[in-house]
Amino acid sequence: MADGISVAVLGTGIMGAAMARNLCRAGLDVRVWNRTRAKAEPLADDGARVAESPREAVEGADVVLTMLFDAEATSTTVRAAAPGLRPGMVWLQCTTAGLEGLEPLAELAREYQLTFIDSPVLGTRQPAEAGKLLVLASGPSSERTGLAPVLDAIGARTVWVSEEPGAATRLKLVCNSWVLTVTHGAAEAMALADGLGVDPQNFLDAIEGGTLDMGYLRIKAEAIRSRDLTPSFSVSTAEKDAGLIVEAGRGAGVQLDVAAAGAERFRRAAEQGHAEEDMAASYFASFPADEGNAGGA
Repeated sequence: MADGISVAVLGTGIMGAAMARNLCRAGLDVRVWNRTRAKAEPLADDGARVAESPREAVEGADVVLTMLFDAEATSTTVRAAAPGLRPGMVWLQCTTAGLEGLEPLAELAREYQLTFIDSPVLGTRQPAEAGKLLVLASGPSSERTGLAPVLDAIGARTVWVSEEPGAATRLKLVCNSWVLTVTHGAAEAMALADGLGVDPQNFLDAIEGGTLDMGYLRIKAEAIRSRDLTPSFSVSTAEKDAGLIVEAGRGAGVQLDVAAAGAERFRRAAEQGHAEEDMAASYFASFPADEGNAGGA
């Protein structure tokens, strides 16, 4: 893959927009598309070309990067792009699609003769905006050198897991199971403190500097206490990912009670009106709908 790489980014939500912006800053030729065009238009100020359709976005591109909500949205979008695709194009599939969702996407790549790279990312809004994501990748080793300028623009590090598509997705599900578990742990501890009339700061002070302390807890605790739940990773997306984790465990004969309960917490929080807030809003699932906003923090 030569200099002057052209990348089509399909999906410019929280993560996709940040990734596209960093690709522009790295000097790559970037074109973007999003179902809601208004979410893509600000990227024109960064140098991206805003396309009217997936087809227009991918025409002439070297790399297609998908960062959409789920496997179904990704499949629909790539099929819409099909007239602009050409054999040999590289498809960086960054959406968390789950195991059952990934195989139809890999089949779609075979149908259109695309080089498929299973490449989910670890990180939320802040690392995405800073170009500090961790990219988990599996796909042909022959593509690694050529893709380096793209992957280096969006991530601090790329871990090539295997040449087999699916290996990166499996690792992503394991990592996400831990992230979501810690999120719920922080949310429930804060909720219990409020319910018992304990000052949450006393809880944070009690564990400070010990093995149970962590920066992530403090970030989520502050989001809950301040009620600044600007999403770095939304409840609706977390609910979707939790379902994929439970589904993957079931397929492997592994019972994931905590993940299943966590998916239900996200569902309740979304039902209470917190779907597009940060996943720390799992906190509200600990209270009846009319009481969650009244909890002290």
